[in-house]
Amino acid sequence: MEIEPAEEVKEPPRIHRLDEPVVNRIAAGEVIQRPVSAVKELVENSLDASSTSISVLVKDGGLKLIQVSDDGHGIRYEDLPILCERHTTSKLSKYEDLQSIKSMGFRGEALASMTYVGHVTVTTITRGQLHGYRVSYRDGVMENEPKACAAVKGTQIVIENLFYNMIARRKTLQNSADDYTKIVDLLSRFAIHHIDVSFSCRKHGAARADVHSVATPSRLNAIRSVYGLLVAQNLIKIEASDHDPSSSVFEMDGFISNSNYVAKKTTMVLFINDRLVECTALKRALEVVYVATLPKASKPFIYMSITLPPEHVDVNVHPTKREVSLLNQEVIVEKMQSVVESVLRNSNESRTFQEQTVEATPSVPSVTNNDLHLSPSPSGSKSQRVPVNKIVRTDSSDPAGRMHAYLYKNPQKYLGRDSSLTTVRSSVRQRRNLKETADLTSIQELINDIDSKCHSDLLDIVRQSTYVGMADDVFALLQHNTHLYLANVVNLRAGVKKASVETHSKIQLLGIFCSKELMYQQVLRRFAHFNAIQLSEPAPLQELIMLALKEEDLDLESNENDELKKKIAEMNTQLLKQKSEMLEEYFCIFIDSDGNLSRLPILLDQYTPDMDRVPEFVLCLGNDVEWEEEKNCFQSLAAALGNFYAMHPPMLPNPSGKGLEFYRKRKHGKHTQDKGNYSCHVGDGTAEKDEFEHELLSEAETAWAQREWSIQHVLFPSMRLFLKPPNSMASNGTFVRVASLEKLYKIFERC
Repeated sequence: MEIEPAEEVKEPPRIHRLDEPVVNRIAAGEVIQRPVSAVKELVENSLDASSTSISVLVKDGGLKLIQVSDDGHGIRYEDLPILCERHTTSKLSKYEDLQSIKSMGFRGEALASMTYVGHVTVTTITRGQLHGYRVSYRDGVMENEPKACAAVKGTQIVIENLFYNMIARRKTLQNSADDYTKIVDLLSRFAIHHIDVSFSCRKHGAARADVHSVATPSRLNAIRSVYGLLVAQNLIKIEASDHDPSSSVFEMDGFISNSNYVAKKTTMVLFINDRLVECTALKRALEVVYVATLPKASKPFIYMSITLPPEHVDVNVHPTKREVSLLNQEVIVEKMQSVVESVLRNSNESRTFQEQTVEATPSVPSVTNNDLHLSPSPSGSKSQRVPVNKIVRTDSSDPAGRMHAYLYKNPQKYLGRDSSLTTVRSSVRQRRNLKETADLTSIQELINDIDSKCHSDLLDIVRQSTYVGMADDVFALLQHNTHLYLANVVNLRAGVKKASVETHSKIQLLGIFCSKELMYQQVLRRFAHFNAIQLSEPAPLQELIMLALKEEDLDLESNENDELKKKIAEMNTQLLKQKSEMLEEYFCIFIDSDGNLSRLPILLDQYTPDMDRVPEFVLCLGNDVEWEEEKNCFQSLAAALGNFYAMHPPMLPNPSGKGLEFYRKRKHGKHTQDKGNYSCHVGDGTAEKDEFEHELLSEAETAWAQREWSIQHVLFPSMRLFLKPPNSMASNGTFVRVASLEKLYKIFERC
């Protein structure tokens, strides 16, 4: 008789504590659900930092790259070590603070979560600092100590390889077009609510932004800029409020579409206490009103901004803060439904049908691999092995694919317009959407002139070159295929270094073509669509012009000249005040009624011009611009801006090489002198070894390092994207081929 073995009794599984990295990664996947979640958190952080300009750059829907740059107050150096740790925040200190929270963020989880699912790099500078700091984070901690670097005001956060360690999540997000659409929609919503902030959003490698708004005092103008004229002209303003503590306390204002608006889906933009949220109950209630009031109406467009007492809103109810809980929500929804219904019924007395003509509009094609037209190999066969001395080599530190990231298909030339100039001007004033705005005829002619004079071979070199480094103060070294080129990138300013008149004139002539030509073309292509640089304090035009005139005048003791300068300054100030409306609308140059300059345009992201040249620029606006004829006016204005924004060398000599002698301490007299932390001993008036003016030397090193950073990371990527090199560049020495890697192959192999 066989005895059956007793059935094993399964013990309940043991409960154990998860490792900290596992906990953090699980939490991160909940907070950062998609790339758009990361963008939303970063943009809200920028808004909390009192930014006036926010730009977003996205690659592959945000999976490969998300870059958010702002001009806010920055992050203090001492806060960088704990910046990306979980539950570190400057927004609150105790739980009760949630009852009066006004900031977008409060948990201190977003940045930490990003470091657990991506590679995060932060570059920041605070007010008063000579340089910024850059630091990378992984799993909530710094990978290395913060490094000093050149930076512009504010903070730039870069997330690369999002969800690199979450394979399943990454596979579900392969449709990059869908994710980028969500990011564009998010930025569009922020742009129409925060009308005092400029927003920009574009794909990596794209020539134009898909969202581009400028600060404006009018909410309707913001909607027109982002969503277009067809939406803005069919909106009705609504307002509602209730101050009965027994039922509800709120204030609401916004815009809703009328019966003329046609769309296939509902667009509802809802902000509660300046927080972008969703409210399904309110959305459904308003859709019911539209169905009942306008039986055959399409889906509505709704923008609402609701303000409630902070203690009536619970913001801590959703991992991504997408939803909030309201006190007396049913009562508030019912009252808003009644207000919308009343407004719609009163506006439903007539319906307007507009006659439209179909016009072909310019567009910038998307980047695809098929857009890259490379020259066929001499062999004509893909399988044939390329000789080793003909292989293109680039710096190993250059990220993979960087050369091709800036290539894009040449946009087609804009088609001609039959509309009159007056009609087109009106259209520009009424619509700021890049996809819908028809450029002025004069601007289009100037752009067509640039396109027609573009040198095709140089364009190919610029588009497909790799930046190697600065050969000297003026020339940069580029590699294109197996050839090395020297490219003149800047003007030399008189007095920067000694040179013969002939050499100096030649360099001045060559220098106008790279940075200055790029800036000139950018002004024309971004016409009426600029983000803004806000000056810390308004600058009086008259004082700026007087400064410029005094710099030009060699006879400083002449009183008659002083009177003449004052008259010139007064006349130019009055002229610019008269032209202020046009300057603000088309070029984002804001001059108030008192004659103060307070805002300048941004021509290239992450680049600020030399503010020491502002007086010269203002004087140029008054003296050199041809205001009478439209085309000449825009052309001379673009040239003035191009000269102002060109990447001029710093005033201080380059401390590397022979320029270091300028900073050596000189001794005068026969006694010991103490100055700061260093001293000069008795001598004969010559400089001793290694004794420098350290403060001045440090300032020069920072200025030159920032310049080289701007040339490498701003100027050359922008040249690849935007510059159309004119034919003159092929003959005046701006680009010079200096070597062939095929001939130098053996030398390179030995190195």
